Amino acid sequence: MTKAPDSSRRSEHSRRAILDSALALVGEVGYNKLTIEAIAARAGVGKQTIYRWWPSKAAVLLDASLALSGEAWTDTGWSGFPDTGDLAADLKAVLRATVDEFADPRYEAPARALTAAGATDPELGARFTEQLLEPQLALYEARLRSARQAGQLAEDVDVRLVVEMLLGPLTYRWLLRLAPLSHAYTDALVDSVLGGVGGGSGDGGAGGGVAKVTVR
Repeated sequence: MTKAPDSSRRSEHSRRAILDSALALVGEVGYNKLTIEAIAARAGVGKQTIYRWWPSKAAVLLDASLALSGEAWTDTGWSGFPDTGDLAADLKAVLRATVDEFADPRYEAPARALTAAGATDPELGARFTEQLLEPQLALYEARLRSARQAGQLAEDVDVRLVVEMLLGPLTYRWLLRLAPLSHAYTDALVDSVLGGVGGGSGDGGAGGGVAKVTVR
């Protein structure tokens, strides 16, 4: 007896092909020239297959970026934010990985495209923030809360503000291409921010003896 085709496996194969095609094409032609028809042709599916799952090319690209982000964490071997007990070293490790990701064309092109599209499409922007950005920010916040509980940060430090102080300059420099990103830059950024909130400790820290200050 012939076994019936596994429709769920076929659907997942098509979905993966669509996401991979969207990522490849946005890097090749840019977001403005990216079309559902081109994605369908590259993936070997009909465009109605794409429209059955996504309402727009931006939605396809967002899901592709979410999948790529998950793969990035898997590739690093991290199941969550590292917590070695050295806050500065942990932050530097993650920010260095972020710089490497920004330098990778597979990540850079879709990230820039989604940022631009989200700025003019409120619904997409909200999904981009909720599904991609907020989960990543939450990892930083959880690590900072752990450091606060360990007495490495002031008890009333605003962890969200510290995260924004770390990621704001990095993202600003990357988006506007003001200067090259490097590991040295992110290390200096961590040292400066933690120095301001009294978070330096260990060899990778911002320096011992810095008075704790409250960030409100």
